[in-house]
Amino acid sequence: MQFGMPTLIENRSLEDNVALCRELGLQFIELNMNFPEYQTERLEKTDDLLRLAEQAGIYYTIHLDENLNIADFNRLVSDAYLETVRRTIAAARKLLPLRDRFGDRRQPLILNMHMHHGIHITLPDRKVQMYERDFDVYMRSFTDFRSRCEEWTGDDDIVIAVENTDGFREYEKKAAAYLLESPKFALTWDIGHSKAIHETDVPFILAHQASLRHFHIHDATETPPRNHLALGDGEISLADRLKLAERRNARCVLETKTIAALKQSVQWLRNRQEDFCFFPENSFS
Repeated sequence: MQFGMPTLIENRSLEDNVALCRELGLQFIELNMNFPEYQTERLEKTDDLLRLAEQAGIYYTIHLDENLNIADFNRLVSDAYLETVRRTIAAARKLLPLRDRFGDRRQPLILNMHMHHGIHITLPDRKVQMYERDFDVYMRSFTDFRSRCEEWTGDDDIVIAVENTDGFREYEKKAAAYLLESPKFALTWDIGHSKAIHETDVPFILAHQASLRHFHIHDATETPPRNHLALGDGEISLADRLKLAERRNARCVLETKTIAALKQSVQWLRNRQEDFCFFPENSFS
C-alpha cells in the first residue's frame, strides 16, 4: 500500500505541503480543489507541480471541488463543473508520469469526487429531495457524465473515485452504482465519515468492494459524531479497514486536518509496522 496526506490548511503553499510529505516519508499528496491554491488554472501549471514532486520523490492525487454538481438543473452551472472535470483530467494526464516513477503502477491515478445531494423542499411533514423527485433527469446527467469522462480519460490510467460523505441517498446509490459499472470509475471509502454516521454506508460499500481503489483513513467516533481524528483517537477498528485496503491494493490518504494529527497518525502506523505484514519495509522511513 501507499500512504499520502491531504492538503492541509496550516500549509499556505504547495512547497510547505511537499516538505511535510517528504519529512514524514509519505508517498503522495492529495491536492484539494476546494483551496484557492489548487483551482483548475493552478493545476494546469504543471511545471511547478512536477518540479517540486520530482525533487521530493512524491506524486499527487486530486480531490475535486466538494461543490461539484454535474446534475445541477441549471445547465450553465453543470456545464461549468463538467468543464472543470475535463480540464482537471487533462492536467492529471501530465502528472501521471510522477505516479509511474514514484508510485505503484497497479494503482490508477485518482480524482476523488463527492456526490452532491442537491436541494430539498421542506413540506410540513417531510423533506423532498429534488433529485429524487426528478430522478430521470438526474440520471440522464450521470449517463452523460460517465460517457464524457470515459472519453476524456481515454486510455490513460486515470480513474474518478466516488467518496462516501454523510450518507448516500438512495438516488445517489443508484447513480454511483451506474458509474461503477465503468472501469473509469471507482469507489473511495472514507472510513471516518462512515463511522460518524453509524456505518450506514457500509452495506453499499461492501457490496461494491471490488471497485474500492482509494481510502481516506482517519479515526472517528459515533457518539458524539466526530471524524478526521488522529489514528488511535477514535473507535474505528483500523486494522480491519487497513487490511481491506491492502487486499484491494488501494491507496490511502491519512486525512486528518492538522499537522499534529497527521504526525500522530504516521507515528501510529510506524509503531505497528511489525503487526501488519502488508506494510512495505521502507514505509515511513
